[in-house]
Amino acid sequence: MKALDVVASEWGARFSGRLFPCAIGRGGRTAAKREGDQASPLGCHRVIGMLYRSDRIARGALPDWAKPIGPFDRWSDDPRDAEYNHYLPGAGAGTYSSERLARPDPLYDLILITDYNWPFAEKGAGSAIFLHSWRRPRYPTEGCVAFRLQDLIWIANRLRHESRVIIR
Repeated sequence: MKALDVVASEWGARFSGRLFPCAIGRGGRTAAKREGDQASPLGCHRVIGMLYRSDRIARGALPDWAKPIGPFDRWSDDPRDAEYNHYLPGAGAGTYSSERLARPDPLYDLILITDYNWPFAEKGAGSAIFLHSWRRPRYPTEGCVAFRLQDLIWIANRLRHESRVIIR
């Protein structure tokens, strides 16, 4: 482990010498992640992207590499889709199941995308493992790691290329 790694468990997440409360998947943690199991995948994952709601978070509050979420952007979560576990900018609702990123609630106001099961996704091995805002303190996710928005912004601004997300 390095100081620039986000190390998360059901007790919280350590990053850059600080401890943050967080939430993990309702299904706990697993080494055998499957689509829909609501578990967080154990292991070491890189942050490969950052998306945010530009109508809710000011551009200057995030690093330059953060990209705004468009109104029709989605994430494929259907193992039958050739684009399974990939970002679908401007896709709108299509033939396959996908998750809308411009949600009415604040969960995806800021998304840090991990490389879990990406870029060559194993069908059914789980998709859309993000760091995002929590619904409320410690409320479980569907497999992601969730934080208070202010903490997530703080983390996002201090991530480096070598930073990893380690779920223990």
